[in-house]
Amino acid sequence: MNAKNITLRPGRPADAVKIAAMSRDLIETGLGWSWGPDRVARSIANKDTSTLLACERERVVAFAIMYFGDEHAHLNLLAVRPSHQRLGIGKHMVGWLVESAYAAGIATIHLELRASNYTARSFYRSLGFTESAYIPGYYRGREMALRMVRVLRRPGMPLPAWSSPKLPKS
Repeated sequence: MNAKNITLRPGRPADAVKIAAMSRDLIETGLGWSWGPDRVARSIANKDTSTLLACERERVVAFAIMYFGDEHAHLNLLAVRPSHQRLGIGKHMVGWLVESAYAAGIATIHLELRASNYTARSFYRSLGFTESAYIPGYYRGREMALRMVRVLRRPGMPLPAWSSPKLPKS
């Protein structure tokens, strides 16, 4: 498998069923299904949410859904098919989302994952996220979550001043 054949694109309403099935099978295993097609479709339609897909030709091999608030973003979901893991696809997708958040003036990006998912914990730490809190019973009252955060700037700090470039005098 070669990551060079992978393209990133925004999610479209027609992708909701595929994304929801991947969430059910790769993220929500054993927990029930909370990110069904309707919820995914609402996220895709939400102007404050970015849905990013990694595709090999027409096949969706990974996806991410991230909500952008005024100062904080929340990475709701990220999944890469097992056949495409460890190729840098997830890292590339998170990098794209972090750059988008930085450009949007976001101060922090938050996410939750199963506290028992040591592979994901290591992955996010390698991308600059730090562990910030444990949340008992977060997943259907049965499983503990770990909240992680990546700080892009201190919340409440003003954004750097920006002025438009001056046009040369003719």
